[in-house]
Amino acid sequence: MIAIIDYNMGNFASVQNMIKKIGGESIVTDSHKKILKADKLILPGVGHFARGMENLRHKGLVEILNHKVLNEKTPILGICLGMQLLTNHSEEGDEEGLKWIDANIIRFEFSNDHEQYKIPNMGWHYVMPKKKHVLFEGFEDVPKFYFVHSYYCKCTRPENELATTFYGFEYCCSIEQENIIGTQFHPEKSHKYGMKLIENFLKL
Repeated sequence: MIAIIDYNMGNFASVQNMIKKIGGESIVTDSHKKILKADKLILPGVGHFARGMENLRHKGLVEILNHKVLNEKTPILGICLGMQLLTNHSEEGDEEGLKWIDANIIRFEFSNDHEQYKIPNMGWHYVMPKKKHVLFEGFEDVPKFYFVHSYYCKCTRPENELATTFYGFEYCCSIEQENIIGTQFHPEKSHKYGMKLIENFLKL
């Protein structure tokens, strides 16, 4: 069973619907007991980084997630804000994250010479895997995913970069470390590419 972590930061139904389409079973929950029993975890999210961490702490989910992810090594996929929360720190609210992956979240800044790059970055972009990983296996062409975000991820260690994309400059849009994976883009909004990626995650 896949537990989609409910911390009041986004529309979790679209993630659950995509899992259902590929034959998986999931629940949207903040129940500690149900999370402890889960085989895999998904941490979606849309919104403010500091509010996301506040909600996780308020629901007592940080301790439970630390146990599942760091001790039991349960596979987890962070999506959009959920990916950002996996890192050390964000400029959005000057807040510390879960600190599972050595990276920081930085706000996009573009000069007047780059007026075509609006903030937030909203739209479809090609995603280029940096190394072989089950998450990006089986794509017939270069995958394209849907993005909506104003902050991007900067990894301290290059080995944590799973994939990059381009928006004014090349930046990391997917991170990984052992059982921990994150995507800045929204697979649940990315049609066939997103469906394939979620299917790959379920194989872990």
